[in-house]
Amino acid sequence: MSNLFWLTEEQLERLRLFFPNSNGKPRVNDRRVLSGIIFINRNGLH
Repeated sequence: MSNLFWLTEEQLERLRLFFPNSNGKPRVNDRRVLSGIIFINRNGLH
């Protein structure tokens, strides 16, 4: 399943500094969300 993600764990760790705090809400899978955004951006879907 790791081949479904555009970012490696190392790349994601470098970006965690920019993630907002969850404020008590459970977080979604950030790697999955970012991979979806990258997929849409790279394939020109909007």
